Amino acid sequence: MRRVGILVGRERSFPEALIAEIARRDAGVACEYARFESPRADVAPPYDVLVDRISHEVVCYQPYLKLAALYGTRIVNNPFWRIADDKFFNAGLASRLGVAVPKTVLLPQKSYGDDVTSGTLEKNMRYVDWNALIEQLAFPIWVKPHWGGGFRDVTRCENMDELMRAYDASGKITLIAQEAIAWQRYVRCIVVGQRDVRVALWDPRLPHHERYARAHETMPPLDPGHVERATHDALKITQALGYDMNTVELAFVGDTPYAIDFMNSAPDFDVTSLGEPHFSWVVKKMTELCIDLANERPAAAYRWDALLRGR
Repeated sequence: MRRVGILVGRERSFPEALIAEIARRDAGVACEYARFESPRADVAPPYDVLVDRISHEVVCYQPYLKLAALYGTRIVNNPFWRIADDKFFNAGLASRLGVAVPKTVLLPQKSYGDDVTSGTLEKNMRYVDWNALIEQLAFPIWVKPHWGGGFRDVTRCENMDELMRAYDASGKITLIAQEAIAWQRYVRCIVVGQRDVRVALWDPRLPHHERYARAHETMPPLDPGHVERATHDALKITQALGYDMNTVELAFVGDTPYAIDFMNSAPDFDVTSLGEPHFSWVVKKMTELCIDLANERPAAAYRWDALLRGR
């Protein structure tokens, strides 16, 4: 019997549905909440697949996931890439892939540790020319942490005073600044297994639990061309990131989609957010992915695999 473990936070609807659906398939794979206590570095974790829904918040899980990968466990998502990526790099990656992205500028931290002085910084970094930055991006400007999610510390700045307040309040957080995109349609693409994509209208202006359900009331419908282009760009980005579960947000200006947010390696899969049709699709596709990965063990996705098998 192959074993799938799920690392979770407060969520219940998705993991419990996944556990039940994998059991219903009767495919020789069992699924459960992953359990461990004081893992040892020289002992293999007892799972063929681990689905990581929370290590971005519970950081002590991250070393355990990397150790599991060392022993051949398939991790959803790849723990090495998930820890390493950031929104500034990802904007550059999307641009190199030919996907439209808002103009994005990396800002220096507002404050540093006591041992970092202005003299230290001046050897490498010039201070921000705010007027030049505004000329590049134009107001409104979105300011957000270069790493993180859940819309924490994200600010829409309409003028210089608001921009300076957001920057001054950021402390040691590294921020990026992005131009605002005046979109007509906004979609969220749910991507599973780097192969399956569900494109849905999604309105970030609505209350959280209404963003899928009522988006058709607030913007024009998608035509087949929009769906095809969104599917193409969402797959291209997700495959480049190496994620097996992701959501990619695209803002359409005419027929051109701009990639707005796509570093979502633990996307919101709760039924109250997705609604029943999207939720059922996610559970089905994640079930298929977990069963496939469990049967593909040992992993060949990590660079030391061939070395260990050949020792």
